[in-house]
Amino acid sequence: MLILQTLENGVLTLTLNRPEKLNAFTFEMVLELAQAVEEGHSKAQARVLVITGAGRGFCAGQDLSTFSVSGSVEETVQKTYNRLILAIANGDKPVITAVNGIAAGAGANLALAGDIRVWSSAARFTEAFSSIALIPDAGGTWSLPRAVGYHKAFELAALAEVLDPQTGLELGLCERVFAAENFALEVQAYAEKIAARPANALTLTKRAMRAGMTLRLEESLALEARLQAQAFEDPDHREGISAFLEKRVAVFPQTKAL
Repeated sequence: MLILQTLENGVLTLTLNRPEKLNAFTFEMVLELAQAVEEGHSKAQARVLVITGAGRGFCAGQDLSTFSVSGSVEETVQKTYNRLILAIANGDKPVITAVNGIAAGAGANLALAGDIRVWSSAARFTEAFSSIALIPDAGGTWSLPRAVGYHKAFELAALAEVLDPQTGLELGLCERVFAAENFALEVQAYAEKIAARPANALTLTKRAMRAGMTLRLEESLALEARLQAQAFEDPDHREGISAFLEKRVAVFPQTKAL
């Protein structure tokens, strides 16, 4: 299988499984991952999705040795990479990209696509496209400037330099860095913390923040008000208020159909 799946304590982990190729993408693999993400968002037992890689690599980008398109390049990108990135962005559940090794090209932009990005101390990141005279795809022209600003994003794309975790953390390409020797355990523990938070509130927060990236202030405020009304009516809110008043830790349901 090109994508491995495990579900533990509300965390659905999707693992790219071509370790001998540093998990470089084939189009079949992209589509399998997109489908797994889409299905993961609909699984009631899964509260958080984690995308990571088997072996030493996260994803070395497109496997150029297998690259061939039927139809136009534009149609191929739309049906593969665009479907994957939209599945991550438009799904209701938080998605953590756990970068365990090299993330290059489309793999780098998959790393950026998560709602939360965590890197191993062994991670390396490069927008490698210009080295083969291409532009960033898999959402890179959208996500990278929003992470680091236009000017730094253009420099990273132009030079295709390889970044280490400390630089990635400083630039805002990731939120956490965990030690390589304990990375899988650290990611699982971190994801379980997110999974224990109120599912409906995180879903609505994701919708509001993703939309707010492109909305005008007035539109974003209106969306906030509408979604806040939905959150107010959810049982999780009542549990949160009760826990606050009773000076105890809130306990949110561990499974919920969103």
